[in-house]
Amino acid sequence: MSEKPKRPLSAYMLWLSSAREQIKKENPGIKVTEIAKKGGELWRAMKDKSEWEAKAAQAKENYEEAVKDFEANGGSTANGGGSAKKRGKAGKKPAKKSKKAESEDEDDDDESD
Repeated sequence: MSEKPKRPLSAYMLWLSSAREQIKKENPGIKVTEIAKKGGELWRAMKDKSEWEAKAAQAKENYEEAVKDFEANGGSTANGGGSAKKRGKAGKKPAKKSKKAESEDEDDDDESD
């Protein structure tokens, strides 16, 4: 069975992928993180983003069509993927409280009685 189609890129990401080389040329030796920062600054300063927003809208339509085809051909979101599943790190545990924070919480509980 084929894989579920990947989500389409946003207008910003489409623009950044086309502008990345130009940013590198204008700023020799720039770090990857700095390229992203510079790209964000340039994107925010852009007045007319309609070209990129149109490309993103077209990519989204193509994606939605591909998902329909995928599901019509027996593709299923039940085996791992799915829109209900949240993106991000899986199994991330909550941060542990310090001993001091734990004792303060216990103090707060005592006062409420």
